[in-house]
Amino acid sequence: MKKIYLSALAITAAISTQAQINFDPSIDPTYITSEVVVPESPLIKQILFIGGVHNVETNATYGNPAGSYPAKEWHDFIGFTQDETETSLGWLSINHEMIVQDDHIGDGGGMTAFRVTRDPNNDTLIVMDQTLADGRTGKFFAVDFVNTVGETGMNCGGIQSSFDGRIWTAEEWFQSSNNSIADRDISDFVIGTGTVNGQAAPAGFPGFNGDTIQKFQNVNWMVEIDPREAVAIRKQYNWGRQGFEGGCILPDNKTVYLGEDGTPGWLSKFVADNAGDFTTGKLYVYKHDDANKWVEIDNTNLDNMLNYKSQAVAAGATMFNRVEWVVFNEKTNAVYFTETGRDNPGNSWKDEHQSGAVHAPHHLARAAAQGTGPDSTSYVDYYGRVVKLDLATNNTSVLIEGGPDLAEPTTLGQYPNVHLTNPDGLSSITINEKDYLLICEDLNGRSYGRVPAEVNNSTCELFMLDLDIATPSYDDLVRIAVVPTGAEITGATATPDGKTLLFNSQHPAGSNVYPYNHSLTIALTGWDQIPTSIFEKPAFNENEFSIYPNPASRVLYFNEVQDIAIYDASGKRIRVERQVSSIDILDLEAGIYFVQNANGVSKKLIVQ
Repeated sequence: MKKIYLSALAITAAISTQAQINFDPSIDPTYITSEVVVPESPLIKQILFIGGVHNVETNATYGNPAGSYPAKEWHDFIGFTQDETETSLGWLSINHEMIVQDDHIGDGGGMTAFRVTRDPNNDTLIVMDQTLADGRTGKFFAVDFVNTVGETGMNCGGIQSSFDGRIWTAEEWFQSSNNSIADRDISDFVIGTGTVNGQAAPAGFPGFNGDTIQKFQNVNWMVEIDPREAVAIRKQYNWGRQGFEGGCILPDNKTVYLGEDGTPGWLSKFVADNAGDFTTGKLYVYKHDDANKWVEIDNTNLDNMLNYKSQAVAAGATMFNRVEWVVFNEKTNAVYFTETGRDNPGNSWKDEHQSGAVHAPHHLARAAAQGTGPDSTSYVDYYGRVVKLDLATNNTSVLIEGGPDLAEPTTLGQYPNVHLTNPDGLSSITINEKDYLLICEDLNGRSYGRVPAEVNNSTCELFMLDLDIATPSYDDLVRIAVVPTGAEITGATATPDGKTLLFNSQHPAGSNVYPYNHSLTIALTGWDQIPTSIFEKPAFNENEFSIYPNPASRVLYFNEVQDIAIYDASGKRIRVERQVSSIDILDLEAGIYFVQNANGVSKKLIVQ
């Protein structure tokens, strides 16, 4: 495999002279690495927070005094809450997906909050010292769930409000008994018995306070936290108990879209009675074949909320294959969510289908194309996809399918340079007034082309996708990060000023070099210095045979669909492609080549 090449690009005739291009943010794939690979200058990479290494400040827990202890690991969701006082940039909230018993931080999952400001010299982030209302002092703070809402579950995705930066953490990994939760106290839980900063029980929930539930039923909710004080506020009992992954709040500060990581996974919507107050409102589940598209579920009934799945099935809701993160884009008036996929979903949603739930249209179409039905054990969905919900019509469609869908194992030299496998985390970034999706991979296998045949690592990558492209293809994906061996890439989010992209490297292999053998939170600063035009396809001169970019290292584009041949420097023909507008050149060694079209016109190509 060629060495990763991060090039400074010269202006060529193939590119619009309107744009000053000085940096290519994309990187070539690297399937085995012991570090986090990102673009180089002008971007600056920082490691902000290291699980198991940095200490977090805790409150008194389980009779133990407050103290300072190593943070939990398995970083996942990243929330950002802007500082409206402008005395700092804001607060970061980092989920911990690993569930463990911990005498000081709390049983189950967890979350860490810290405050950051910008370095005036280079705009990088500085973690600030703080003193919280409960007396804790330091840089990193364990969010207190134990003394407020009861322990938390497997903290995976979450919600960052687009209106005011309020943060919810998602308790994933649905549990069905006390034996399956990492909790020393399995006595019944009474809603409304928590305290916040010594005050009486704001951690309860209107209408449900005093109700008793089993301890395992107190996990698998969306949980609101206050990152400024590193404390949980309440579990969102009126949004239903689900294997939550992600969600988004619209700018009206009333409408919430929610995704469940399950097969079947449901898409839900909550509409608050009053803006900013999410304790009262109506809850709906998506049903694509219903006239109104949404079916209301009575969320004033606690039993309904404890058994949300049965309510969704009874409503005949639309089934998806593992709904992950959810993001809203105002310009397109659409909600986007990832379906990460599952190899053989047939048996996993067959019972629900027989009981009345329905399959999403794209699964029916995929199954028909495979010559089977979505309930069949032969129906496969290896790669997942990004789905678009058009809020004007409430119809869903596939924005971009995962892949490559390879029938046979493909070697490294022939493996497609551009691919998208098991998209999971999803958010957005705005650069020079253009919006891009940030798509995180979470490979759920290595077979069927998820990685090249000889690669023994579930390599996870982070891509950007221009939302101005109505029907994107793989060639429109821009790879901007690769995490080390064993790791999943998670939590990608941007600061509101568009300068810094944040993401996590979760559960890496212990054999990686320090600190990449720990879960990490990475800051990549300098995106405001990159011109938007780098993401745009070139404006070719249509009157002549043109190639771009040149030099090139991963994908070569042509000015029109045509037949081409590639010759090495000695004149030996090494490759022929028919009716292509672009080709992967990852298999070509660095050097000089010649590209010739069917009319005999040749262009010199430098591969780096």
